[in-house]
Amino acid sequence: MEATPVILYVDPVCPFAWITSRWLAEVEARRPLRVECRVMSLSVLNEGRELEPWYREFNDRAWGPARVAAAVQQDHGAEAFRRFYEAFGRHHHVGGDRDQPRVLAAALAEAGFAAGLAAELLRTSGAGEGSAAVDDVLRATHDEVRALVGEELGTPVLAVDGAAFFGPVATGIVRGEEAAELFDAVRVLGRCPDFTELKRGRTRALSFA
Repeated sequence: MEATPVILYVDPVCPFAWITSRWLAEVEARRPLRVECRVMSLSVLNEGRELEPWYREFNDRAWGPARVAAAVQQDHGAEAFRRFYEAFGRHHHVGGDRDQPRVLAAALAEAGFAAGLAAELLRTSGAGEGSAAVDDVLRATHDEVRALVGEELGTPVLAVDGAAFFGPVATGIVRGEEAAELFDAVRVLGRCPDFTELKRGRTRALSFA
């Protein structure tokens, strides 16, 4: 059976994107999928917006990981980005380590980047000259995602079968056959051109287990 292409747009620091990526990993073991992860940026999305102080700080700190991710994706391809993203997520989300320089360096090493190349990629994480090109990549990806789902977007964004969604958003990783069933349901919803939204309140704390 031919594998179904799926694109998942993620900001590395977004916990909901991480949970969705782990759900898709469960689906990959049970359905013929070809998942490609691409970087998008909450920092770009929320540029110039009035935000609560805690969320403004979160977005300001999100620039660094997104810039490194964009440089990895642009220069080394989708597979390299996915390796970096999964390593970053293990440290940042699962391990709870918020020391960005340490986490970024560890993730790049685990993704297979030699020390010299990792150091070069890390230089893009600041706001200096090296970040300008990758910021252009992030803004281009933002425009790409906005064209898919419209203005009311965030991370993650899932594209499959010619349809795209902001979501699915979950507070915990859906696993096993239930994960595959949820994916099947998302595809059914995507085939309905009039479907736009399905949402309910969050009643559970975030869980990466």
